Amino acid sequence: MADALFSSGSRTRSLPNPVALPTSRKFLIFGILAFGQFMALLDIQIVAASLNDIQAGLSAGPDEISWVQTAYLMAELVMIPFSAFLAQAMSTKWLFATSAGLFTLSSVACGFAWNIESMIAFRAIQGFVGGAMVPSVFAVGFTIFEGKQRALIPAILGMVSVLAPTLGPTVGGIITETIDWRWIFFINVVPGAAVTILTIVFVDVDRGDTGMFGKIDWSHLIAMAVALGGLEYVLEEGPRKDWFGDPTILMVAWFAVVAFGLFLERSFYSRNPIVRLSPFKNLTFTIACVFNLVIGFGIYASTYLLPVFLGRVRGFNSLQIGTTVFVVGIGQVISTIVVARLSNTSIDRRILIGVGLTGFAFSLWLTSHIASNWGFAELLVPQTVRGLFVMLCIVPSVNLALSGFVGQELRAASGLFNLMRNLGGAIGIATVNTWLQDNTRTQAARFGEALGVNARAAQDMTADIARRMAVITPDPDRALLMAQATIARLVGRESLTIAFAEVFHIMAILFVVALVLVPFCKSPAPGATVSPADAH
Repeated sequence: MADALFSSGSRTRSLPNPVALPTSRKFLIFGILAFGQFMALLDIQIVAASLNDIQAGLSAGPDEISWVQTAYLMAELVMIPFSAFLAQAMSTKWLFATSAGLFTLSSVACGFAWNIESMIAFRAIQGFVGGAMVPSVFAVGFTIFEGKQRALIPAILGMVSVLAPTLGPTVGGIITETIDWRWIFFINVVPGAAVTILTIVFVDVDRGDTGMFGKIDWSHLIAMAVALGGLEYVLEEGPRKDWFGDPTILMVAWFAVVAFGLFLERSFYSRNPIVRLSPFKNLTFTIACVFNLVIGFGIYASTYLLPVFLGRVRGFNSLQIGTTVFVVGIGQVISTIVVARLSNTSIDRRILIGVGLTGFAFSLWLTSHIASNWGFAELLVPQTVRGLFVMLCIVPSVNLALSGFVGQELRAASGLFNLMRNLGGAIGIATVNTWLQDNTRTQAARFGEALGVNARAAQDMTADIARRMAVITPDPDRALLMAQATIARLVGRESLTIAFAEVFHIMAILFVVALVLVPFCKSPAPGATVSPADAH
């Protein structure tokens, strides 16, 4: 059965050159795979605006519900670098079809989840099986296209990579408000089944070597899973549990460090490593990965922060949150068209990414002026600017990272490069959560000090609010308590708002600092293709 599915050996020689396929067939193959990638990335953030509804529907605690998002991202992190090995063993066709099919089934399971534990388990499965679709498209795109067509691939996949997680809260919010939160998972059934069938029918760009399954270095695979999973656990739980002051987090961190050491040892000395780190010998690839780490930090953190602000400070529902953050997607579509045109010009890629990082930093700086009354109108310009410039960060970094590789090295490089973006997102969400909590406590303490210094003014304000509350209740003591509660809510809201502003300001500085690395990149020629001889 395996031989019928995955070909190897002499049949590899009979494989038609994928570069020689008709252009229409190339774009059909690429479109099928890109849509599968879109599905996998969309589902990272599709729950962002609906977590309150999911929490109520599953009777989950506030500390548990975030794992609906984290479990998916943690499992996806493990699969992305592993997918290069699986593609070589199974072939791109059967890896992608299997991934899409299992992703569809796990989506159905998420929709039927009966408690928070089952939801977390199914989301982890969904993230793991869906993660194989993310890097495969990059490798196939850079393999089957050449020249000007190849120059379009980073623009198209860059748009998919940032548009999908950006649209996630919008799509999830609309579905939750108009139908039910369970349908944010059920909507994957039809497109997931279509991608599975179309992949089997039309995608045929390589052959698998099933003999590789008998040579899996299990210690390498387990070490990678423990290291990445442990890191994600520490990042997720750290902000809520005093980081290394919590014994469980400290233990998991030690396990992750030891596993990472074993992972590196196996990467260098294993005869059949699960993940090849050789692409990091290329300095430009390494710097591009750093850019992708920073970009992932900015994209996922900003996409996470605004729905939290709109929900906790403004009290928006899922639909209002979704329609407010939708603006970023419009800017991304516009910038994709511009960047696609620029990709076929002689403009140095380093200039493009420099402009992109600067523009993204500017959008974050604009958002750092956020106030507690900000809504769609006030966020329109900052979000539009972010959407317009993010593609100038993504597309050149893809070009810088992958233009120097072919074959198995390209698959390995694609997996590592995509891992950096998702890892940056995981680090970003955990980091901004920590900053948000710490800054909120700091600002609340400052408000308390200010009220203490101006005690008379605070007492007069409280008394004035209490007199207003007398309209609601004739009991003066109850009116006073209501007035004090009102002031406490105001202090809490403004403290949280200032904390959001400070977090966006720090993120803006991070993008400015990343500009230091731009001159050290070696920019590839626009639209250039790299032959196997050049790559080695």
